[in-house]
This record gives sequence, structure tokens and C-alpha cells, in this order.
Amino acid sequence: MHRVISIYGRKIFSVALIFNALLTISCAIGLLWGFYVEHWTLYAPFLADGNLFWIAIAAAVINIFPAASVGKVHTGRLWFHHYVYGLFVLFLSLAWIVIFTSVSLLTLFFLNTSNLAVNVGRFLFLGGLTLLLDDLPDVHAITFKGLKWLKSRAHEAKEILHAAQIVLGVATLYLLITVTLSIATTPSWVTAANFIQMGTLLVTALTCFASVKRRTWHKLHR
Repeated sequence: MHRVISIYGRKIFSVALIFNALLTISCAIGLLWGFYVEHWTLYAPFLADGNLFWIAIAAAVINIFPAASVGKVHTGRLWFHHYVYGLFVLFLSLAWIVIFTSVSLLTLFFLNTSNLAVNVGRFLFLGGLTLLLDDLPDVHAITFKGLKWLKSRAHEAKEILHAAQIVLGVATLYLLITVTLSIATTPSWVTAANFIQMGTLLVTALTCFASVKRRTWHKLHR
């Protein structure tokens, strides 16, 4: 029983980390859209430059493999592979957005809105994409071979990736501090979106540091 709990606990934790990486990316995209298009001044005067939120995207992307590696356990499957459920949730999210919102699918993550229907659509989309990424090697032989090739390239660049994760972790921690200070000193920044932003940045930074400690990239095999 303890082994079963441990296995499923690791899988759930892994999926949660992948979801956080995608949520970090989506939050950063929204901020960068506001910075470039709507000319927002992001987290002034604490943030040196709004362009630095590209760091959050880079950190989240580099965290996806370590997050997925945590969940490399045999859980079996209930009727279908995980990616089938992921595709179903993705389809459900698209149907929800079309039916219950007037938002274009192309601008779904660019909008600054607290509309419940839009945010439910975003959540479902990210959830479906998370399940798809978690089971990506099983989608098709082409994706399996492609991921194997990427893994081989990552093995060759393991020292660079290890160092990059240290730098990105520290930089993400800096972003977290700027958001926290802005919320603490500027009432207009006290929003649910910014608290979510803080949470995603914290988990992203901790994932970077945990991956560095575990030397995840050094454990890769061709």
C-alpha cells in the first residue's frame, strides 16, 4: 500500500510541476504582452526591465524535463494512455472557450481579465497540455524518436544546462522578489493574478534548485 501511494504521489507531483511550468509561461506571456503592446511598467521601481520576464519562460521550459523525470514510474493506465485524456481535455477546453466566451483562441493567454469563463478555459487548456506532455513519448513513434534525439543533445550539453538552471533559478528568485515587493508597496498590484504569479515563480525557482541539487542533467543517458 505504501509503495502504491509513493508511486502515485510521485506521478501527481510530477504532473503538478509540469502544470506549474506551463502556468509560469502563460503568466509571463500575459505580462510581456502588456509590456510590449499596452506599455505596462512592470513592478516598478523594483524590476529593472520588463524584458526580464523572458527569464521566467526560459526557466519554466528548462524545468519541464526534470519535472517529467520525477514521474517516471509505472502506474499502468486506465483504459487509455494519458495523452488520450490530455487530448480530450484540450478539445473540451477549446469547446468551452468557443461556447462560453467571446475570446479568440489566438489571444487566450494575452488577455488581462478576471472573467471566470475565460480563466476556466485557460485552466482546462493548460491541464490538457500537461497530460499530453507527461505522456508525449507514447503519442507516436516520431515523437518518441524526436525526444530521444533531444535527450541525446541534452546529454552532450549537460554541463551547460546544469549551469543555466542555476542562473535561471537565481534570476527567477529575483523576479519573485520584485513581484512580492510590488504587492507589498503598491495597492493596485494586490490582485489574485499577482498572487498566482508569485506562487508559480516560487515553484519554478525551487524546481530549478532541486534539479541542480539532484544533478538531473548529469544523470541523462544517450
